[in-house]
Amino acid sequence: MRCRPAAAEPRFTLLALGCGNTAVESTESNHWTAVLFPTVTFAIFFLIVLPLNWLTMHNPRNWRIMMLVASYLFYAWWDPWFVLLLAGSTLFNQLIAVRIFKAEAPRARKALLWVGIAGNLAFLGWFKYWNFFAGSAQDAAGTLGIQLDPGFVAVVLPIGISFYTFMALSYIIDTWRGTYEPVSLSRFAVFLSFFPHLVAGPIVRPAELIPQFDNPPDPREVDATRGFALILGGLFLKVVLASTCAKLVDPVFGSPKLHSAPEVLLAIYAYAVQIFADFAGYSTIAIGVALLLGFRFPDNFNSPYRATSVQDFWRRWHMTLSRWLRDYLYIPLGGNRGSQFETERNLMLTMVIGGLWHGANWTFLFWGALHGSALIVERLARGRRTAAGKPPMRKWLAWLITFNFVCFAWIFFRAETFSQALGVIERLFTGWGQGSPAISLGVLAAVATGIGIQFLPVNFWADFQARVSRFPYYAQGAAAGVLLMVINVLGPAGVAPFIYFQF
Repeated sequence: MRCRPAAAEPRFTLLALGCGNTAVESTESNHWTAVLFPTVTFAIFFLIVLPLNWLTMHNPRNWRIMMLVASYLFYAWWDPWFVLLLAGSTLFNQLIAVRIFKAEAPRARKALLWVGIAGNLAFLGWFKYWNFFAGSAQDAAGTLGIQLDPGFVAVVLPIGISFYTFMALSYIIDTWRGTYEPVSLSRFAVFLSFFPHLVAGPIVRPAELIPQFDNPPDPREVDATRGFALILGGLFLKVVLASTCAKLVDPVFGSPKLHSAPEVLLAIYAYAVQIFADFAGYSTIAIGVALLLGFRFPDNFNSPYRATSVQDFWRRWHMTLSRWLRDYLYIPLGGNRGSQFETERNLMLTMVIGGLWHGANWTFLFWGALHGSALIVERLARGRRTAAGKPPMRKWLAWLITFNFVCFAWIFFRAETFSQALGVIERLFTGWGQGSPAISLGVLAAVATGIGIQFLPVNFWADFQARVSRFPYYAQGAAAGVLLMVINVLGPAGVAPFIYFQF
């Protein structure tokens, strides 16, 4: 049972940060649109918050009040009741962190740490996994002829809960480790609820953001050119690339038997581009919005589809989550400090838990296990090559294998069920020799663009932004306006909510 947004109903049209008549589909309720960056609702919200941000920043206390109110309004627009959950998480974790910091006995500190971890995981588990485990238990009992009623209660998944729960865990764990001291409740509350990262990351650590609250930059020092460039780039990724790819991905994965093998193959590659463009688009917009407010977020993507190994892929994909899993799960489990078996166990546990973090579905667990298995195989292969004195695999071959493995694994990430995933794979091998009317030049261009931009020179965008920043402001504004019109023209009608909202 995967927690996906409900079908788009009703459907209506909104401006996408000025992008003409780009249509935005609502899910479950119209309130979803408030947390979508590419909407007129968010544009108005941000145009109000941005000047208030700079007007109050000289007074940190007033700024924190303003930003806390703004962030809670941003989250409450979807469902006001879930603001209580965010506030409750804030109070609970602040209490635990302060108690850990003040406790002197190591045993008491560790006990408080486990209370904090258990409380956060119980909070996350109830809202994210209750439906999944209760339904799975009911299905398993049914296969044995047992009528099981787990007292099923349909629990609505609050958006962003996985992201802010992991951030809260890093706060109490860092306090226990002694690498970070708890701050005031107002500072922690703003850290946890700061609206640019609230609903889909990046997963920012306390030491990366909280110190910036007390050292605001001069508004004249903010790199506004880079901020707007990031927002426009994120809009292009989401509105154009991700939405165009979805036009093929959705029907193929919905009914694979109705499509030919070339359509299925292209849909698999299109989904790889779609999920990258969708999530990297959100992260890029979030980083740009935060930059315009005067704050810097860590990067979240670094051309993941140019990776030459699965390990390299995870150093480039959703980097803030990868580092979180490494520092708060893999290394505490023992990392690679134990035997070969223990290292492989730690890799597999980390990736399986990472898969489960992404969603309450057995397909996510399998997706994580696939990546865990690949990491183990790579580790063994490297060891054997080194022992035998063999050179590394040729880069082009290593890239080809890695990219196609990642795309194959995405099938299970995208599929609602195992049967749907197996149906896609079966059709890939049996659907040859028939027409492929669903393949369009638009989808081919989107896939080619999404993969091609991964191979641009490392400093390409930084150099490009540096050149643009030297243009007069009116020229920069005109260029931004033209790009917005291009995005509006190229983007298909119906920009769905970001995929990672469900996680």
